[in-house]
Amino acid sequence: TVMHIQSAGKEEATVGDLLASILDEEKSYAARLLEAQGVSRFNVLNYISHGVSNIPQPKMEQSDKSTTRREKKTTEKKSETDADPLRAYTVNLIDKAREGKIDPLIGRVEELERSIQVLCRRRKNNPVFVGEPGVGKTALAEGLALRIASGDVPELLQQTGVYTLDMGSLLAGTKFRGDFEERIKSVLNALEQQGDTILFIDEIHTLVGAGATSGSSLDASNLLKPALAAESIRCVGSTTFEEYKNLFEKDRALSRRFQKIDVLEPTVEETVDILKGLKSYYEEHHEVRFTEEALQAAANLSARHINYRHLPDKAIDVLDETGAWARLQSRRRRKIGVKEIEATVARIARVPVASISGSDRKRLQKLPDLLKSQVFGQDAAIDTVCRSILRARAGIGAREKPTGSFLFTGPTGVGKTEVARQLALQLGVEFLRFDMSEYMEKHSVARLIGAPPGYVGFDQGGLLTDSVVKHPYAVLLLDEIEKAHPDLFDILLQIMDHGTLTDNNGRHADFKNVVLIMTSNVGAREMSSAGIGFGDNQPTSSNQAVERTFSPEFRNRLDATVPFAALGQEVMLLVVDKFINQLRLSLTEKQVSLTISAAARKLLADRGHDPAFGARPLDRLIQNEISDVIAGELLFGTLRDGGKVKIGVAKKAFLFTFLPG
Repeated sequence: TVMHIQSAGKEEATVGDLLASILDEEKSYAARLLEAQGVSRFNVLNYISHGVSNIPQPKMEQSDKSTTRREKKTTEKKSETDADPLRAYTVNLIDKAREGKIDPLIGRVEELERSIQVLCRRRKNNPVFVGEPGVGKTALAEGLALRIASGDVPELLQQTGVYTLDMGSLLAGTKFRGDFEERIKSVLNALEQQGDTILFIDEIHTLVGAGATSGSSLDASNLLKPALAAESIRCVGSTTFEEYKNLFEKDRALSRRFQKIDVLEPTVEETVDILKGLKSYYEEHHEVRFTEEALQAAANLSARHINYRHLPDKAIDVLDETGAWARLQSRRRRKIGVKEIEATVARIARVPVASISGSDRKRLQKLPDLLKSQVFGQDAAIDTVCRSILRARAGIGAREKPTGSFLFTGPTGVGKTEVARQLALQLGVEFLRFDMSEYMEKHSVARLIGAPPGYVGFDQGGLLTDSVVKHPYAVLLLDEIEKAHPDLFDILLQIMDHGTLTDNNGRHADFKNVVLIMTSNVGAREMSSAGIGFGDNQPTSSNQAVERTFSPEFRNRLDATVPFAALGQEVMLLVVDKFINQLRLSLTEKQVSLTISAAARKLLADRGHDPAFGARPLDRLIQNEISDVIAGELLFGTLRDGGKVKIGVAKKAFLFTFLPG
């Protein structure tokens, strides 16, 4: 070994040097063993000289085999798609129609005849269906396939095939630049070779810009243009009005080759006919039976209460969901009537069932008394509000306006906000409150309907529009409206006149089922100086203050300007009882009972009465003189484990008696 190292000119011995020396001893056992394993002296010297091993690597071979297998599988799959791109990337609607997998098209006779007419043209024979989501654009294309499958078309179209482009399959697995375009090109070539075919592209606006890179205007739609120009295939597309305007129509070279066919939302009567035609399919699927009244209710109630979607899609969804609910409730075949439809619409539209079914008549009849039992001394104001609401609920008011638009005026603390809160509670609807002191600046008004284009938050919508879209049945309170910026009143004019408001994203908020209440302290000083009172005998100074503050066009759109009177001494006793009952209810949860004497009630009413500030001084008085004392006993004193509290009067001061439980 030493001689081998010296001859090689190295200073250190390695394993290879040792092996080379062993192989020099040809008669040794080690040399024979290495030779039996196929290791020669040349291999060892080659390893020492170049660091190259001729030993096979099984793991690498296995990896290479798996890679080869994967590549082979990918190649086979690609060859299959190349052989039949129509099968891989499209769906044959004619085959689906013959297999009974397409629901029949009910109505739309005029649109379907117009589509067939365009398809029979010599040039530019490509219709595009334009309409809102859910009105039946895709169903119209499927109805065309049904007509062709049944032979109920002109002779020119009887042998025509209809294929719908599957965008998901086209995009799946596209790793490299050009894969997507290659697949579309293969589909178009296959259609041209087959001849006499129609390609249906749902949401055709998605092709505009698809596959384009930055700095390049080439996209998938440019691959479609030569085929349309050569008239080798016919194409049917569908898109919405917004996407047609923003994307499709801007590509003039593409849009000029299509004939626009507007697909409008059907009427309620047409929707009922559609539901009758589809009823049997949903009855068979859910194992239920829909009555004629249920179909009428599904169309009418969905049109009235589900405002953010379109017929007939929303009515069909109501039918489908009601059938699913009924099947989950019971295995036996059951009949679905109006009651079940009302419950489903209430769940989808997030409105009280009573508001839909009309079963809240008893509550509406008792509404004035219920409000008067919670708000005292404002009977005339409550009667004015209730009359307007009952008129709207009876259906004899203006349908395009809100349920009611009121301006509550009067001193602070007399119950203006409380009437709005109790009204929402008694009607069983959402209470939405906006403090107008937050909208004193011009830029802050944009928060209600959304920021204008180019500003931060443009795509987030507005606080007011989002709230009403989420809760279409609500009592909307705009507190202290006189503090808002004048630009806000322009928005309110539209709401009070037409019952709708559009945010900066183009989404409509429907205020037709909203009670709009605005409160203001304008005229409070004039009312307090003129004395306490309500009605026609009151001086007109407060009305003049309202006229000076609010414009004529704003006041003219109100259902009523409702003045609230200052609270008198006799009313304060009723307010005392209300606040004490609220305190008593809280103490009941702590196993504590509360008793108050008539003298203590009278003392609270006297000390808490302030005509300029209403009932708020009384609320503070009860907190400071009553609640704080009881709180100390609840935490550290006699009432820790429950008990009784008696409140009396001694020397014009409150006297407390605490008894343990």
